[in-house]
Amino acid sequence: MAITTKALVAALIALLAWPQGALAQMKVIISGGFSGAYEQLLPEFEQASGIKVTTGSGASQGDGPQTIGAQLARGEKADVVILSREGLDGLIAAKRIAAGTDVDLATVGIGAAVRKGAAKPDLGTVDAVRQALLKARAVAVPASTSGIWLVKELFPRLGIADTINVKVSPRGAGASAMVAAGEADIGLLPVSEILHDKGVELAGIFPAEIQFIQTFSAAVVADASEAKPANA
Repeated sequence: MAITTKALVAALIALLAWPQGALAQMKVIISGGFSGAYEQLLPEFEQASGIKVTTGSGASQGDGPQTIGAQLARGEKADVVILSREGLDGLIAAKRIAAGTDVDLATVGIGAAVRKGAAKPDLGTVDAVRQALLKARAVAVPASTSGIWLVKELFPRLGIADTINVKVSPRGAGASAMVAAGEADIGLLPVSEILHDKGVELAGIFPAEIQFIQTFSAAVVADASEAKPANA
């Protein structure tokens, strides 16, 4: 990810502690793409800030009931959300985020996951990626931000949208699980999620010509129970 651990700790401390003051506890809802970095940063953040954090999870985007947006819409309480910039922009538009609190944390591209120990396909060129997807018995993708782009943008662009067998999972972890279980030959999702999953291996990343770089961002929820008044 394109940011240092020290900088991330500082950013999260500033983001979480600023509106909460001396709050001893808070709730974060996070999507899968940033989870690996978050889990490493959380103990240091809690020690440095004195704040105990409870963590929930949800998809950045999509139509399922466990997206972060759906959880907030049905009244799930949270103080901070961390998700793709596309998902966060949707929450901002829906007025579920405290104005001016959004912060971009890191960027990550899309890679291909294969079952641990399996042969890794050539992904060095656009045509190599196309051939690898055509040869796969099934291709697993998440229903969230990266999967939306793959299904709506990349697969049609490569001319394979109606040819390949795409299996969509609500979360990136579900796509990785299908690959680990042998239900799909390849999983396409953020590299950070692939590296975080012990059941799969990173086969490679997409060439620049067809790469989709996601930004993961954080923000304070508009109705955070401990948020300071808007004029603070």
